[in-house]
Amino acid sequence: MKRIVSAEEMRWCDETTINTYNVPGLLLMENAGRGVAEVVKQEFSPLESKHILVICGKGNNGGDGFVVARMLLNSCAHISVLLVASPSELKGDAKTNFKILQTFAKKSTGQITVLRYSKRLLEALPEPDIIVDAMFGTGFTGSVRKPIADVIEWVNQQQAKIVAVDIPSGINGTTGVMENCAIRANVTVTFGCLKSGLLCNQGRELVGSVRVVDIGIPRMVSEDKRLQTFLVEQSDVRRILPKRSIHAHKYSVGKILVLAGSKGLTGAAALCCMSALRTGAGAVVLGTPESVYPILARKLTETMVFPLPATSAGTLSLAALDTIRERLSWADVLVIGPGLSLNSETQKLIFKILLEYRGKTLIDADGLNALAVHGISKLHSLRAQFIFTPHVGEFSRLSKISSKNVEEHRINAARELAKRIGVTIVLKGAPTIIASKDGSAILNSTGNPGMATAGTGDVLSGIIAGLWAQGMSDTEAAWAGVYLHGLSGDTIAKKIGERSLVANDIIEYLPSALQSVEVGGTT
Repeated sequence: MKRIVSAEEMRWCDETTINTYNVPGLLLMENAGRGVAEVVKQEFSPLESKHILVICGKGNNGGDGFVVARMLLNSCAHISVLLVASPSELKGDAKTNFKILQTFAKKSTGQITVLRYSKRLLEALPEPDIIVDAMFGTGFTGSVRKPIADVIEWVNQQQAKIVAVDIPSGINGTTGVMENCAIRANVTVTFGCLKSGLLCNQGRELVGSVRVVDIGIPRMVSEDKRLQTFLVEQSDVRRILPKRSIHAHKYSVGKILVLAGSKGLTGAAALCCMSALRTGAGAVVLGTPESVYPILARKLTETMVFPLPATSAGTLSLAALDTIRERLSWADVLVIGPGLSLNSETQKLIFKILLEYRGKTLIDADGLNALAVHGISKLHSLRAQFIFTPHVGEFSRLSKISSKNVEEHRINAARELAKRIGVTIVLKGAPTIIASKDGSAILNSTGNPGMATAGTGDVLSGIIAGLWAQGMSDTEAAWAGVYLHGLSGDTIAKKIGERSLVANDIIEYLPSALQSVEVGGTT
């Protein structure tokens, strides 16, 4: 898996490289600037006679920009370096590279020009073909103040291709949050490791394509065990997909009990069961209220459906508890929640089951809502293994953290709750975060906006349960299931577009996604 770091973790990597391994910071800056220049050449050549504008701030990100400008001199482009700070504010390695650049400018016979920002100057500049944004680095937080806010607005209005150095200026390197304005890049060249801010919130939309360049951070540093955030890729899923024995039978490859459905919410139960089967589970049994049993029994030909006592509202009744107890010992995995409703009696039933059951349990949707009502504090002391699959609203109710804060800090929010209550959490969204009780967090790399449609969460629950029942660990089943779910959605989007995607399509294309992963190809 690819390592992902926060701004604070990247700072630790840099400082450790410099202080422990004696690699000069000036060398890291040189490597960073060279890496950006190489990407500019690869993406936009030929550069001859093009106007490249490099906008530099006062910190190390600006220092990287000075190196970029110098490295691009041999490309025969016309280069303007715009400093949006006073030269007296430059310090350390950035100051050193600014002095080097000034020397080059004096001897370059007009090929490179170093300018100090003013609004009038900016408006008078020749139209750039390429703009390199080196104003703020990954350590930036808060809102952008004038005059740099005006510069960002001007840059975003240009027709030029925009290359961001490390992260688009105005984006928080850890959370990806944009407070008031930020550069909209075509390409972002980031250093050493992927930054979490490139994958979350507004950062995800503004980075363009992302290129990671090696600047000389030792592997012992970038792979330190203290760095516990990762990005799942296809090879990771291929490595852990369960292999079916030649002696397999339907009860040896995963038995799943699903408690789902209620009057008006039968689709959730059907989608969950079908996706579990499509993922490879050998047998799926659905317990559902007797009031909707005829609908689901007719709809689900491969699932074994049995009726349970119902409330007057058509939801599961407390009277169903004894019958459910008889079925629990059979199951490898229990899925509880899809379409069960917010009925208070049903919520009491859900909570009783969770307190008693000792097996693998995936809790989704109304199962999570029942937990939010009755409290999650007792779960930490139970012997069962749990996977929670909340969207942001459900996570907010469970954690008592506002939805806004959850969304802005989704990696740490999921990580902290998983550690606190000792469960695996799948926080759905863009990106989906899989957090484990050991403190690790894994970001998904697949999926698209077309999957924001009713029922896709029920499909995801079935996929994860199907993998878990076949012998994967809880965390592996969660991140592999999320990846396959998103890959199936991406396959559909390529064929019919995002707008028309519905949840059943994900189940239909799931075999293609699985086959693609297993053979190492593309869908």
